[in-house]
Amino acid sequence: MDKKLLDILVCPVTKSSLIYDKKKQELVSVAARLAYSIKDDIPVMLETEARELSPEEYERFKS
Repeated sequence: MDKKLLDILVCPVTKSSLIYDKKKQELVSVAARLAYSIKDDIPVMLETEARELSPEEYERFKS
């Protein structure tokens, strides 16, 4: 994930910053408790396509 792109992308729901989860190839919004997938190096920033974070994932990213 390009660092410059990550610096300008925000959660479309909360407008908060995102965390890049390299292992799962997702951008995580802690504020919205959502994870946006990255397909073919392109972030899919649609709320309807995002998955909800599990309570364990939320706690891990919240820290």
